[in-house]
Amino acid sequence: MSKTIPGPDGKPRCRWCGTAPEFFAYHDNEWGFPVDDDRRLFEKLCLESFQSGLSWRTILAKRENFRAAFWHFDFDRIARFDEADVQRLLGDKGIVRHRGKIEAVINNAKRAQSLVAEEGSLAAYLWRFEPSRKELAVPQTASTSIASIALSKDMRKRGWKFVGPTTVYAFMQAMGLINDHAEGCSIRPEVEHARAAFARPSA
Repeated sequence: MSKTIPGPDGKPRCRWCGTAPEFFAYHDNEWGFPVDDDRRLFEKLCLESFQSGLSWRTILAKRENFRAAFWHFDFDRIARFDEADVQRLLGDKGIVRHRGKIEAVINNAKRAQSLVAEEGSLAAYLWRFEPSRKELAVPQTASTSIASIALSKDMRKRGWKFVGPTTVYAFMQAMGLINDHAEGCSIRPEVEHARAAFARPSA
Protein backbone atom coordinates (compact mmCIF):
# COMPACT_ATOMS: atom_id res chain seq x y z
CA MET A 1 0.00 0.00 0.00
CA SER A 2 1.30 3.46 -0.89
CA LYS A 3 2.27 5.68 2.04
CA THR A 4 0.86 8.73 0.24
CA ILE A 5 -2.44 9.86 -1.24
CA PRO A 6 -3.21 12.73 -3.63
CA GLY A 7 -3.92 16.01 -1.88
CA PRO A 8 -6.47 18.63 -2.96
CA ASP A 9 -3.91 19.99 -5.45
CA GLY A 10 -3.09 16.53 -6.78
CA LYS A 11 0.32 16.42 -5.11
CA PRO A 12 1.09 13.50 -2.78
CA ARG A 13 0.55 13.81 0.96
CA CYS A 14 1.01 11.42 3.90
CA ARG A 15 -1.76 8.83 3.83
CA TRP A 16 -3.10 9.79 7.27
CA CYS A 17 -4.38 13.08 5.82
CA GLY A 18 -7.11 11.14 4.07
CA THR A 19 -8.89 10.30 7.30
CA ALA A 20 -10.27 13.85 7.71
CA PRO A 21 -10.40 16.80 5.27
CA GLU A 22 -9.18 19.26 7.90
CA PHE A 23 -5.95 17.28 8.28
CA PHE A 24 -4.55 18.58 5.01
CA ALA A 25 -4.08 22.16 6.27
CA TYR A 26 -2.63 20.93 9.56
CA HIS A 27 -0.29 18.56 7.70
CA ASP A 28 0.85 21.15 5.16
CA ASN A 29 1.36 24.11 7.49
CA GLU A 30 2.23 22.72 10.92
CA TRP A 31 3.04 19.04 11.26
CA GLY A 32 6.77 18.38 11.29
CA PHE A 33 7.96 21.98 10.99
CA PRO A 34 10.47 22.75 13.80
CA VAL A 35 9.20 24.79 16.75
CA ASP A 36 11.21 26.57 19.44
CA ASP A 37 8.45 28.64 21.07
CA ASP A 38 7.92 27.47 24.64
CA ARG A 39 4.21 28.16 24.70
CA ARG A 40 3.58 26.23 21.48
CA LEU A 41 5.68 23.34 22.72
CA PHE A 42 3.81 23.25 26.02
CA GLU A 43 0.48 23.47 24.21
CA LYS A 44 1.33 20.50 22.03
CA LEU A 45 2.46 18.40 24.99
CA CYS A 46 -0.85 19.16 26.70
CA LEU A 47 -2.98 18.47 23.63
CA GLU A 48 -1.18 15.19 23.00
CA SER A 49 -1.92 14.17 26.59
CA PHE A 50 -5.61 15.01 26.08
CA GLN A 51 -5.58 12.93 22.91
CA SER A 52 -4.63 9.79 24.85
CA GLY A 53 -7.41 7.30 24.13
CA LEU A 54 -9.05 9.65 21.62
CA SER A 55 -8.42 10.73 18.03
CA TRP A 56 -6.37 13.74 16.96
CA ARG A 57 -9.38 14.86 14.91
CA THR A 58 -11.34 15.32 18.14
CA ILE A 59 -8.57 17.39 19.72
CA LEU A 60 -7.89 19.46 16.61
CA ALA A 61 -11.59 20.35 16.37
CA LYS A 62 -11.50 21.58 19.96
CA ARG A 63 -8.08 23.24 19.82
CA GLU A 64 -9.35 26.82 19.91
CA ASN A 65 -11.58 25.93 22.85
CA PHE A 66 -8.59 24.46 24.66
CA ARG A 67 -6.58 27.60 23.99
CA ALA A 68 -9.32 29.80 25.43
CA ALA A 69 -9.85 27.57 28.47
CA PHE A 70 -6.12 27.35 29.29
CA TRP A 71 -5.10 30.98 28.65
CA HIS A 72 -3.40 30.03 25.39
CA PHE A 73 -1.25 27.60 27.34
CA ASP A 74 0.65 30.25 29.27
CA PHE A 75 2.20 27.84 31.75
CA ASP A 76 3.06 30.59 34.23
CA ARG A 77 -0.64 31.36 34.55
CA ILE A 78 -1.74 27.73 34.49
CA ALA A 79 0.69 26.90 37.31
CA ARG A 80 -1.47 29.10 39.55
CA PHE A 81 -4.71 27.25 38.76
CA ASP A 82 -6.54 25.91 41.80
CA GLU A 83 -9.52 23.64 42.46
CA ALA A 84 -11.92 26.36 41.32
CA ASP A 85 -10.17 26.36 37.95
CA VAL A 86 -10.38 22.57 37.79
CA GLN A 87 -14.13 22.77 38.39
CA ARG A 88 -14.46 25.50 35.74
CA LEU A 89 -12.66 23.31 33.23
CA LEU A 90 -14.69 20.23 34.15
CA GLY A 91 -17.78 22.27 33.27
CA ASP A 92 -16.43 23.45 29.92
CA LYS A 93 -18.20 21.50 27.17
CA GLY A 94 -15.77 22.81 24.56
CA ILE A 95 -12.84 20.72 25.82
CA VAL A 96 -12.22 17.14 26.93
CA ARG A 97 -13.52 17.06 30.50
CA HIS A 98 -11.19 14.55 32.13
CA ARG A 99 -10.10 15.45 35.64
CA GLY A 100 -6.84 13.51 35.49
CA LYS A 101 -5.76 15.17 32.25
CA ILE A 102 -6.80 18.64 33.44
CA GLU A 103 -4.85 18.20 36.67
CA ALA A 104 -1.90 16.90 34.65
CA VAL A 105 -1.79 20.14 32.65
CA ILE A 106 -1.64 22.15 35.88
CA ASN A 107 1.05 19.87 37.29
CA ASN A 108 3.02 20.00 34.05
CA ALA A 109 2.84 23.80 33.97
CA LYS A 110 4.74 23.81 37.27
CA ARG A 111 7.22 21.30 35.88
CA ALA A 112 7.69 23.53 32.82
CA GLN A 113 8.51 26.46 35.08
CA SER A 114 11.17 24.37 36.80
CA LEU A 115 12.70 23.39 33.47
CA VAL A 116 12.83 27.01 32.31
CA ALA A 117 14.61 27.93 35.55
CA GLU A 118 17.14 25.12 34.98
CA GLU A 119 17.59 25.20 31.21
CA GLY A 120 16.69 28.75 30.21
CA SER A 121 13.76 27.56 28.11
CA LEU A 122 11.52 24.56 27.62
CA ALA A 123 12.75 24.42 24.02
CA ALA A 124 16.38 24.07 25.06
CA TYR A 125 15.50 21.04 27.16
CA LEU A 126 13.25 19.33 24.62
CA TRP A 127 15.55 19.80 21.64
CA ARG A 128 18.35 18.04 23.51
CA PHE A 129 16.41 14.87 22.71
CA GLU A 130 16.37 15.36 18.95
CA PRO A 131 17.48 11.96 17.61
CA SER A 132 20.79 11.67 15.80
CA ARG A 133 21.07 10.23 12.29
CA LYS A 134 22.47 7.08 13.88
CA GLU A 135 19.38 6.75 16.08
CA LEU A 136 17.07 7.33 13.12
CA ALA A 137 18.77 4.50 11.26
CA VAL A 138 17.67 2.05 13.96
CA PRO A 139 14.31 0.38 13.20
CA GLN A 140 11.49 1.81 15.29
CA THR A 141 7.79 1.15 15.71
CA ALA A 142 5.14 3.43 14.28
CA SER A 143 4.43 4.94 17.67
CA THR A 144 7.68 5.11 19.67
CA SER A 145 11.40 5.59 19.17
CA ILE A 146 14.61 5.44 21.17
CA ALA A 147 14.47 9.21 21.62
CA SER A 148 10.81 9.33 22.66
CA ILE A 149 11.39 6.61 25.24
CA ALA A 150 14.38 8.52 26.64
CA LEU A 151 12.50 11.84 26.76
CA SER A 152 9.43 10.24 28.31
CA LYS A 153 11.53 8.57 30.98
CA ASP A 154 13.34 11.80 31.85
CA MET A 155 10.16 13.87 31.96
CA ARG A 156 8.39 11.38 34.19
CA LYS A 157 11.41 11.34 36.49
CA ARG A 158 10.98 15.13 36.72
CA GLY A 159 7.33 14.75 37.71
CA TRP A 160 5.54 15.29 34.42
CA LYS A 161 2.30 13.34 33.87
CA PHE A 162 0.65 11.85 30.77
CA VAL A 163 3.94 11.89 28.86
CA GLY A 164 4.34 8.24 27.88
CA PRO A 165 6.61 7.25 24.97
CA THR A 166 3.76 7.17 22.44
CA THR A 167 2.49 10.62 23.47
CA VAL A 168 6.02 12.00 23.36
CA TYR A 169 6.69 10.43 19.96
CA ALA A 170 3.61 12.10 18.48
CA PHE A 171 4.81 15.38 20.00
CA MET A 172 8.27 14.96 18.45
CA GLN A 173 6.74 14.24 15.04
CA ALA A 174 4.51 17.30 15.18
CA MET A 175 7.07 19.76 16.54
CA GLY A 176 9.76 18.88 14.01
CA LEU A 177 12.26 17.03 16.19
CA ILE A 178 12.02 14.38 13.48
CA ASN A 179 10.78 14.51 9.90
CA ASP A 180 8.25 11.69 9.71
CA HIS A 181 6.56 12.81 6.51
CA ALA A 182 6.35 9.80 4.21
CA GLU A 183 8.89 9.36 1.45
CA GLY A 184 7.24 10.91 -1.58
CA CYS A 185 5.08 13.32 0.41
CA SER A 186 5.32 16.74 -1.23
CA ILE A 187 5.71 18.45 2.15
CA ARG A 188 8.63 16.30 3.28
CA PRO A 189 11.29 18.39 1.41
CA GLU A 190 9.80 21.60 2.83
CA VAL A 191 10.12 20.23 6.36
CA GLU A 192 13.65 19.02 5.68
CA HIS A 193 14.61 22.48 4.40
CA ALA A 194 13.04 24.11 7.49
CA ARG A 195 14.88 21.72 9.79
CA ALA A 196 18.18 22.41 8.03
CA ALA A 197 17.73 26.17 8.50
CA PHE A 198 16.49 25.85 12.08
CA ALA A 199 18.74 27.15 14.85
CA ARG A 200 18.56 24.58 17.64
CA PRO A 201 17.88 26.30 20.99
CA SER A 202 20.54 25.99 23.65
CA ALA A 203 20.58 26.61 27.37
